[in-house]
Amino acid sequence: MTQVIWIIAAVLVTFTAGYVGYSRYLTRFVELDEEAETPAHKYEDGQEYVPSKKPVLLGHHYSSIAGGAPIVGPITAGAIWGWVPALLWIALGNPLMGAVHDFVSLSGSLRHEGKSIGYMIGEYVGESGKNMLLWFAFLTIMLVVAVFALVVAIVFNAYPQVVTASTIYILLALVFGVYLYQFNGPFIPGTIVFVVGVFAAVWVGLQYPVALFAGDYPAGTIVLLSGDGSVMPGAAALEAVGGGNTAGWIPFVLVYAAIASALPVWVLLQPRDYLSSFLLYTGVGGATVAIVVGTFLGTSSEPLVVDSTIGAFEGFWGVEAAGYAPLFPLLFITIACGTISGFHSLVSSGTTAKQLDNETDARLIGYGGMLGEGLLAAVALSTLAVWGAPDVAGGIGAALPNFASGGGVILTSFGIPQTVGAVFMALVLCSFLLTSTDTAVRLGRYMMEEIVGTPAGRTDTGLNLDPRSIARGRYTNPIVQIVPAYLLVVSGQWVVLWQLFGGANQLLAALALLTATVWLANWDDNKQLVSTGVPMAIMVTITVLGLLILVFYENLYLNLLQGGAESLEAMISSGVQMVLGLVLVGLALALVRLGYSNIQTVRRSPDRPAAEPGDD
Repeated sequence: MTQVIWIIAAVLVTFTAGYVGYSRYLTRFVELDEEAETPAHKYEDGQEYVPSKKPVLLGHHYSSIAGGAPIVGPITAGAIWGWVPALLWIALGNPLMGAVHDFVSLSGSLRHEGKSIGYMIGEYVGESGKNMLLWFAFLTIMLVVAVFALVVAIVFNAYPQVVTASTIYILLALVFGVYLYQFNGPFIPGTIVFVVGVFAAVWVGLQYPVALFAGDYPAGTIVLLSGDGSVMPGAAALEAVGGGNTAGWIPFVLVYAAIASALPVWVLLQPRDYLSSFLLYTGVGGATVAIVVGTFLGTSSEPLVVDSTIGAFEGFWGVEAAGYAPLFPLLFITIACGTISGFHSLVSSGTTAKQLDNETDARLIGYGGMLGEGLLAAVALSTLAVWGAPDVAGGIGAALPNFASGGGVILTSFGIPQTVGAVFMALVLCSFLLTSTDTAVRLGRYMMEEIVGTPAGRTDTGLNLDPRSIARGRYTNPIVQIVPAYLLVVSGQWVVLWQLFGGANQLLAALALLTATVWLANWDDNKQLVSTGVPMAIMVTITVLGLLILVFYENLYLNLLQGGAESLEAMISSGVQMVLGLVLVGLALALVRLGYSNIQTVRRSPDRPAAEPGDD
């Protein structure tokens, strides 16, 4: 049988080659300058623009981009089409497309005052292009917030120990932020003390798990409310993934995200992401080392080999249980984060660009951070290989427990009991998700600030009667986002929500690459456009085809014409999916046309003076 170590070995080889060679070339290509003033210094305000130490910012960036998608995607794709196609897309697509996407999004934002990709493309194709991309990004953000809140709630229900551990590590982060920025405490000693506290939170969580409503939980679980939670909105629709308890945690997660997004970055975002990065590095790095140790020393509770339920290649159409699932283009949409993800462009050109202390840090944080997420995807694929195939029809509800359970088996290589290892891996997953959720809400505010207009370096509370102020306000904009996100999750269409999220997210990646290509074309006539243009063309093709399959085959043909939608609600849902899918495709193609027209114009004008990289 095939040993799981080959999955890890493959990505380590390609990722190392990408970072050592390709990222060095890209750094010279975009002319990063360690002497240049970054937006964090130019607009430092103690709120959003805050220069950060490289390890702290790497922790924030990595924690923000690595949510549940790089775990769910590889597990689902590996179960449907086999572990080899999933591995190849991660090992090759990440260093050649995903890491490039993150790096150029960050680098481009640095040269445009820390503004978003929407602002960047608006500089070259006009106000209409800017607004289209910003609205596209804002709507995608709401899907991200809804999906991540749902996934956190699913993990809280499956592992009530994680509720306690997550609460403790958030409180520790708040204290750590005050310790660093208000009392100027020593950095290294403080790091040691608070990181130990985060790991101690895992032990506390094991001793005192917490649930909202009664259910099948470990002995000693503290149940906060009476009843089974069936009165909670969405409880019936979420029955397959925890029912009332899952439905009850969703508003808690969304309110937390709204509050966290409104706080200055030094209060919670920076210290929490830095502390949680140790948890994440330990989980991802520890699982990687555990696979090596368990393989060569045989110390794991089970042989670390690919389970017999996982095929190397299940054929172009995948396993029968998945239904109509052509490998092209659906594999490349199913595995988004972990290979390439449009959400990362919002993080790179949103929070990260506003905190970068030195331009040259972009290589490690942008390109290297994406490789780190690719390693997480490889670990997720390894947990699938060890634990065995989940029910592919179960979606995220089936994939998430697979990661914790398989990860627990892998960590037995160090002598850690499987039950303890599973809870730890669940906490690792939840750490990714919580940071991504509130970062997404903060990014949504940035998008709206640029849509309605806000001077760089200035924020608005929103606590007045001005509609523009309310829309972009630090305290009011999060409400604009979390209310629709909540309604989307509890509407009964949460499975659909994941599909729309995948399509919108990958289309956003294509548009971010388009933005970078347009920027490079306007910067210098001699700049090659292959590094960003080829991945952009591939992603446009993949996502448009995937969304058209969702619109015309799954909804129009199967649900409406063949009667798959048996209720009026299901028929309305199919109609909404079709409209949203076509709107996404239309917006994307319109932006591609605008971008291509701009590139043709500037490249056909030999007498046009070259623009400086930071020329707005």
